[in-house]
Amino acid sequence: MEYLHTMIRVSNLERSLDFFCNKFGLVEVRRIDNEKGRFTLVFLAADEDIEKSKTSRAPLLELTHNWGEHEYTGGRNFGHLAYRVDDIYAICQKLMDAGVTINRPPRDGHMAFIRTPDHISIELLQRGEPKPPQEPWASMPNTGTW
Repeated sequence: MEYLHTMIRVSNLERSLDFFCNKFGLVEVRRIDNEKGRFTLVFLAADEDIEKSKTSRAPLLELTHNWGEHEYTGGRNFGHLAYRVDDIYAICQKLMDAGVTINRPPRDGHMAFIRTPDHISIELLQRGEPKPPQEPWASMPNTGTW
């Protein structure tokens, strides 16, 4: 397992970038603007992690700016932790066998979400290419939120 990123939601992207980059010293290494989804993702790295992040895309801080959202309440500004795993189906089965709810099953062979006992979301991402869809995951519905 490899730690990937932590996602936090930001209400003002420019103000957040000023804080994290200009004041705190992180460096923007990647940006995704999604017109259809009306959001921007900005990935930041510490100076000593910049080279590693170019190939592994980790470890990073992900700033998520949902266009039009100006205030978050109830802890919704913190998004999730993310880990890359060698076999997403095996880890999900292991977790499910241990009583963990798979909130967003790996239907696509690439991504799943679970939650901690304190309701913190954890994203699991398949290392390399997505695995071919397989049951029971391909037809398993979402459970709760993540």
